Amino acid sequence: MKDLQDIAGSKPLGYFVHHQGRGHALRAAAILNALPISRPVRLFCARDDIFPELRENVKVERIPSLFERQGDERGSVDSIDTPETLHCAPLGWPGIREAMARITGWFASADPALMIVDVSAEIAQLSRICSVPHVAVVQHGERGDPGHRAGYDGAAGLLCPFHRSLAQPEWPERHRAKMGFFGGLGVDTHLPERAAARRRLGIAEDRQIALVITGGGGNGLSQAPLSVAARALPEFDWITIGKVQRDWHATEPANLSHRGWVEGGGDYIAAADLIVASTGNSTCGQVLTAGKPWIAVPEWRYFDEQVEKAKALARVGACTHLPWLPSSAASWIDAVDTAKRQHCPERQKRLIDAAPAQAAADWVETLIARLWGDADRCDDTYEQKDLNHV
Repeated sequence: MKDLQDIAGSKPLGYFVHHQGRGHALRAAAILNALPISRPVRLFCARDDIFPELRENVKVERIPSLFERQGDERGSVDSIDTPETLHCAPLGWPGIREAMARITGWFASADPALMIVDVSAEIAQLSRICSVPHVAVVQHGERGDPGHRAGYDGAAGLLCPFHRSLAQPEWPERHRAKMGFFGGLGVDTHLPERAAARRRLGIAEDRQIALVITGGGGNGLSQAPLSVAARALPEFDWITIGKVQRDWHATEPANLSHRGWVEGGGDYIAAADLIVASTGNSTCGQVLTAGKPWIAVPEWRYFDEQVEKAKALARVGACTHLPWLPSSAASWIDAVDTAKRQHCPERQKRLIDAAPAQAAADWVETLIARLWGDADRCDDTYEQKDLNHV
């Protein structure tokens, strides 16, 4: 019989990744690539094309979406109430049954050490019901509902892909005791110098650039208020990257241009003098790393995720939070003046950890060792002696 160290070290890891946006996939890849190569991983996701390169011993298994009706699903049962402990559990969807069967089948055959869930209240609870310890990834937002509480209360650990100072003050102590915080997790923080970025993008050195960023998980910011901004502040060239909602009544001046979805977003951030951006995980990490004046305007997300993240960033002085885009020239000028006056790049950069991926991977391995009784591995191999790494 294998000793406890061999058992803890050889058990596979499961990982569920929500396919909306890019942040879930990027932070999953960051953690998995930092884990020991000896740790087998099965990664479940409705898309297999959103991940960067993954190390050996990681298998991506594409499953039906839990949130979108499949093409052959013609009906559903809508007459039954959804329990408060569930968020998205429509009845009559064969795709959901197939996805859950694939996951539970792997549970039965693989006997995993741990399941990381990023994010789904249903799969977090499924793991617990199937006698598999799970880690729930925590995002900002109003998460005090029964579904989130069930997923968090039953979790072996709570993984927070942000700095500890951004924790929401109302989070209960029983959850904080299980949290590991990793500022900048899954974010490419190797940004170029401003001059080099401008040369690559063909931007003149003497022009001020106001960069507007929206992430990949929503519909983007509205065109009309950006037109007002560009007219009110003609000393800036206004550039948008990401999605923009088109407005028929928007009258755009020449100093406003739309670049759409770009792969080199870090170059644009490094080149900018002012950022207007929503508060998705990747965007936040890169803006904080760059240390630029930032007007944070949350996009709509479930449970007010981006609203609460913007409030947390504003509380520590990392951004100027506006609940929506300004609607007049005067309010745009005031917002930009406020963002410049309150700007503190050192305060922003302190929210990004030096090596968050490796710290998160060590936290996961430490947790696995504790769960499976590997005291020697827990005490001697990893520096982190508790689940709170900062």
